[in-house]
Amino acid sequence: MAEFRMPSLGADMEAGTLVEWRVGKGDPVRRGQVIAVVETDKGAIEVEIWEDGVVDEIAVQPGTKVPVGTVLARLRGAGEAPAAAAAPETPAPSAAAPERVRASPAARARARELGVDLASVRGTGPGGAVTLGDVEARGAPAPPTPRAEAPAPARPPAAPPAAAGMRQAIGAAMARSKREIPHYYLGTEVDLSETLAWLARENERRSVAERLLPAAVLLWAVARAAREVPEVNGFFLDGAFRPAGAVHLGVAIALRQGGLVAPAIHGADGKGPGEIMRDLNDLVLRARKGGLRSSELSDPTLTVTSLGDLGVGTVYGVIYPPQVALVGFGRIQERPWAAGGKVEVRPVVHATLSGDHRASDGIRGAQFLAALERFLRAPEGP
Repeated sequence: MAEFRMPSLGADMEAGTLVEWRVGKGDPVRRGQVIAVVETDKGAIEVEIWEDGVVDEIAVQPGTKVPVGTVLARLRGAGEAPAAAAAPETPAPSAAAPERVRASPAARARARELGVDLASVRGTGPGGAVTLGDVEARGAPAPPTPRAEAPAPARPPAAPPAAAGMRQAIGAAMARSKREIPHYYLGTEVDLSETLAWLARENERRSVAERLLPAAVLLWAVARAAREVPEVNGFFLDGAFRPAGAVHLGVAIALRQGGLVAPAIHGADGKGPGEIMRDLNDLVLRARKGGLRSSELSDPTLTVTSLGDLGVGTVYGVIYPPQVALVGFGRIQERPWAAGGKVEVRPVVHATLSGDHRASDGIRGAQFLAALERFLRAPEGP
């Protein structure tokens, strides 16, 4: 009898709330199938199962918050006899209990602020889930009639409850990272003249909807360089570094309600810039609507963060445990560049590597950045 447990969707997750079952007792399931929705500080996450079987028992009912590792359901293999009936781990809701509305944590928090009944909101998210935008579109109640009195002193706006919870979880993970991981930091400037020239030629033959952004080429180059220097791609677990078999590239995405997530582009080292661009667009859209999958949050083997669109020139990131490296990109800016005895103005980006000394050293980190620069200077087509 196999056990399906509450997954860990990152080092900062301690518990999750089971929102919805997509299957019932007696249903067959297959590897990779989404069978449940779990709510965390990062939003409503679709959770996949990683083996075939038949649902033999539902152990936790929707609406229940349980720690990571709790058995949510039990499965039997094909031909295996059903288990004897056992008392459920959590009491089933009565027939009169109201159905729980699917909604992201941010949407629930905003609904409380605005006094909006979630049951009255039409959800436009995955599977009909209520999103933050749905709640705000529903509108707030009419403000009270103003009274003639002295205005209260201005106060800085408080963070939404969901964002505050996510910030607390991120802070705990980063504190653990700085406490446990012996970081080292390297940086280099890369001339992107050839990269952007190739990008312009490539986009000329593409439709508007298929055109590439520089971010796609940067991510592509990171994935190729990580395949060449595997010490930056993997996990440090149980006192040892475990290299990953593929590059599942985590991409830091800021959420509109505050906080961030870093879901994975799976198998990025085997994809071209065009495929990575499509995957990136899809991840950003689903991350901001609350439709990510558990594998996308638990699988990243190396994370990339970029704050260039906000004007930041250099990013030195904190490694997200149990990963062993993080790559940062600043904004692409025109800089004086000496080449061939001449000084020219060229587009330049500052690339950085935060490495874990338990898995690699400065030499291998420098080789990674050199490989990254080499790939950026000679980008391939999709």
